[in-house]
Amino acid sequence: MTTNTERLLSDLRRDLREGGLYGSFLVRDLETGDEIGIDPDVELPVASLVKIPLALVTLERVRRAELDGAQTIEVPPGRITTPGPTGVSRFRHPAHIAVEDLIYLSTCISDNSAADALFALTPPDQVGAVLHELGLRGIAVRHTMRELMETPVERFDPADVHLAHALAIDAGTPGRGHRVPQLDISRANTGTARAFVDLLQALWRPGATEPSAVHPDVAAQVRGFMANNLVRNRLAPDFDSDASTWSSKTGMLLNLRHEVGVVEHADGQSYAIAVLTESRVAAGRQPGADALMGQVARRLRDELRSRWIRF
Repeated sequence: MTTNTERLLSDLRRDLREGGLYGSFLVRDLETGDEIGIDPDVELPVASLVKIPLALVTLERVRRAELDGAQTIEVPPGRITTPGPTGVSRFRHPAHIAVEDLIYLSTCISDNSAADALFALTPPDQVGAVLHELGLRGIAVRHTMRELMETPVERFDPADVHLAHALAIDAGTPGRGHRVPQLDISRANTGTARAFVDLLQALWRPGATEPSAVHPDVAAQVRGFMANNLVRNRLAPDFDSDASTWSSKTGMLLNLRHEVGVVEHADGQSYAIAVLTESRVAAGRQPGADALMGQVARRLRDELRSRWIRF
């Protein structure tokens, strides 16, 4: 590691610390494999990032003819009661939704109820088993979205939500256990920045890297869903432009704020980026933290891009 890179990483760690964030970052050049990161192997609960492997495995089972993507699933009010601000959880009347449309809702608008309809077809342990078959390691899938969302925040009045965030910040252990089960890495859906970059590489370069066995058609479908992600307030402002495209998925729970995605530049360069963070600020809405995540990720990408331009 060069002195300039060491100085950059030191500066970024300081910026994160001053901004009230602990961050796990990894940026990888998908052409060369060159990468740069900050604590990329730290295991963290992944919140809604689990919807990427859920989409991948559901589509793989469709490819294997174990599921029919056009099959409609009846979702009457009250049957799938996963809390969430968007999608099926807000429906007031019965709906019949095709499997592939449930993937759209789950991935593109982060609909928790749609994700749980998919988990009913492929339970968490089966999602994990198929990931293993595909050669993807480092992502543990242990529970549904309903279990994820049953946190202390639901027990507080809106005016007291900061108390739930304070609990999330202060109730952890040095070994990353936690009094809140959804934040305990031995019980939650978990992963690392490196594991998600590996997953992104398998999706954007299927067949190019062993031991991943993701089928190109399945990879293309997942990429399409991620390109149409509607939640774009975190890293997108730093990576989406007329000269680049940003395909991603976000995750958020209590003090966790995540996003993983791929930026593809008009000059042919592509970078997989994974950002998993914990906020040290007891507040739900933190636009400054979201902006800081994007700024740090962009500076890491810029460092890799400058190496490519030099050589």
